[in-house]
Amino acid sequence: MDFEILSDIESSETFATGKGIRELSRLQRIYGKGKWRKRKGIADVKLSDGSIVRAELHWYEATGIGKKEFKIKRYID
Repeated sequence: MDFEILSDIESSETFATGKGIRELSRLQRIYGKGKWRKRKGIADVKLSDGSIVRAELHWYEATGIGKKEFKIKRYID
């Protein structure tokens, strides 16, 4: 992760679950079996160059395993 999440993630929602996640087998192999969900939300992030921006984040999450593999999908002005 080449950024740091500075605020709480707002407006989080699930947009894919179970077999709707293309990476499901990889996630289960790396992190373990669980009820995997792909989620998105908005937060303030600090980029590697030191600038602070508001961004839409996507990540995978499973009960008992936690949030994994955050990525920035787009910047919000």
